Amino acid sequence: MKRLILLALNLAVVFSYGKSNKTTKTPSQTASTYWQQHVDYKMEIDMNVNTYQYNGKQTLVYTNNSPDVLNKVFYHLYFNAFQPGSEMDIRSRTILDPDRRVKERISRLKPNEIGYIKVNSLFQDGKAISYETVGTILEVKLAQPIQPGASVTFTMDFDGQVPVQIRRSGRNNKEGVALSMAQWYPKLAEYDFQGWHADPYIAREFHGVWGDFDVKITIDKDYVIGGTGYLQNPNEIGHGYQTKKVKKNKKETNTWHFIAPNVHDFMWAADPDYVHDKLQVPDGPMLHFFYKNNPKIKDNWKQLQPKTAELMQYFSANVGKYPYKQYSVIQGGDGGMEYAMSTLITGGRSLGSLIGVTSHEMAHTWFQFLLASNEAKHEWMDEGFASYISGLAMNKIMDRKSAHPTESAYKSYIKLALSGKEQPLTTHADRYEYNGSYGTSAYSKGSVFLAQLGYVIGKENLKETIKKYYNDFHFKHPTPNDIIRSAEKVSGLELDWYLMDFGQTTNTIDYGVRGVGGRGETTIVSLQRVGLMPMPIDIEVEYIDGSKEQFYIPLQMMRGEKPNASSTTVLKDWAWTSPSYRFTINKSKQNIRSVTIDSKNMMADINKYNNVVHVTAQVVKAKEIVKTSKVKTTKAPKSLH
Repeated sequence: MKRLILLALNLAVVFSYGKSNKTTKTPSQTASTYWQQHVDYKMEIDMNVNTYQYNGKQTLVYTNNSPDVLNKVFYHLYFNAFQPGSEMDIRSRTILDPDRRVKERISRLKPNEIGYIKVNSLFQDGKAISYETVGTILEVKLAQPIQPGASVTFTMDFDGQVPVQIRRSGRNNKEGVALSMAQWYPKLAEYDFQGWHADPYIAREFHGVWGDFDVKITIDKDYVIGGTGYLQNPNEIGHGYQTKKVKKNKKETNTWHFIAPNVHDFMWAADPDYVHDKLQVPDGPMLHFFYKNNPKIKDNWKQLQPKTAELMQYFSANVGKYPYKQYSVIQGGDGGMEYAMSTLITGGRSLGSLIGVTSHEMAHTWFQFLLASNEAKHEWMDEGFASYISGLAMNKIMDRKSAHPTESAYKSYIKLALSGKEQPLTTHADRYEYNGSYGTSAYSKGSVFLAQLGYVIGKENLKETIKKYYNDFHFKHPTPNDIIRSAEKVSGLELDWYLMDFGQTTNTIDYGVRGVGGRGETTIVSLQRVGLMPMPIDIEVEYIDGSKEQFYIPLQMMRGEKPNASSTTVLKDWAWTSPSYRFTINKSKQNIRSVTIDSKNMMADINKYNNVVHVTAQVVKAKEIVKTSKVKTTKAPKSLH
């Protein structure tokens, strides 16, 4: 009977886990102990396009799915970063290599140019509660603790001012887009198994709570809005997503009503000169394009559209099916930045650059927005994984035919590793000493992490790992351990060493061919591990007749081998504690032209010069030395006779 009761309880846990995201258990633990918070927003915004100020009313229903009693909550007030003397301002003026988009610009903002979010009132279930604004964080003391499993309603009135466009958000960017509204509302901070994530906004990116958004934006009637969510009233406002043109109403303003289900952010952009195009992806979402009515960019934006559809199909096929009904590409911002169901990109680019930035930002829909890792703590899972998959996508849809689409990422990472300025990937995104180190670590080393994982477990296993990772963790908040566990389940290999060495230290990979020696009709190859990080080794032996033979040395701590072609010779394991390794080839040294470690350059070896030995050249050189030695002996000086 006891066993039956336990079985029933376990089944109840499993079924409740699969029912609803609102009660889903969170990542980084087993399914039975998973939990994640949930929040629903209702907001009404009144935007003054002349002063760039807005009033907001927010009703927020917060569900505490954690096992903890919460005595406080925190909100992010991101726009407060754009004020002289803010943490973002000070950091941008004191870091050794400041972001060229920021530098000292925040310090020069005038009162009517700064950004701010001012909270005027805040209630918990109808009771006024105390709060304090500390930079970009609102610290809130609750009237009553939030018990595990309980939901509370917070109501807030707030005012905001849109800053001059400096970083990501703002007004009147360099291409003339009026409003790029990202991180514009009081946003509840995330609470998870590590506690609160109330990081100040200094430079990097974001982390948020999954939930549903219901947003009404009242704005001048001449403005067109694009962004997150499904527009609910296109015919009423006379703009938007309808096919048939509707005559504009006589009101001075329109109220745009959007609903966005199951997202963790909400972005919108607005401009009176937006052109709005649509394109249906076969068996996919409707694509929306918003860009300035500028003849200089029109052709590129038209050519971008079918390529965007190809990108959507590529990512859906190679990561996981896109779950929403629409996706928008919007001109705005200061470069490229991903958001829920949409992206902001600058639009005055060459066609190749326009497609490239769209590819990268759209890839973030999977590797960040749907797989919502904490960008402040694990930025490389966001930027690096998006860089990896977008590189493969561009290689495909642009027909580049590159055998190594991530080669430039390898080169950038190795340059950083040799510079003495590298910090481990466990570094908080705001704690890097150099912006350059952050960029190379997040984008390049993060990309190499996935590409090199394919070298370790096999290319096909990597493809399946990415799909399993998505299937298991989309609409959740995965951590580094989750991608490794996905890879272990697909490959059957033990991979904790890979995450530890490559993701949590600055240990480097350096293997070399130490020597090739002949012994009759056999040849002995001696290898050396120079770097601290262990790896399995692929070796290619080329013979003087042009034929090649492949050898594979498994890493002992992997407890297995990656799939290899039947023609590959699998050698005995190499234990990482041994700095050297030897194996025998059943051919004489004279028949060997070269021995090469990792001939396809899929291992991030920091010293490629010791990866190959040209044996034929050694044999020729040895014969020349012998010949020269004999000549010298026969022609020795007379004084020596």
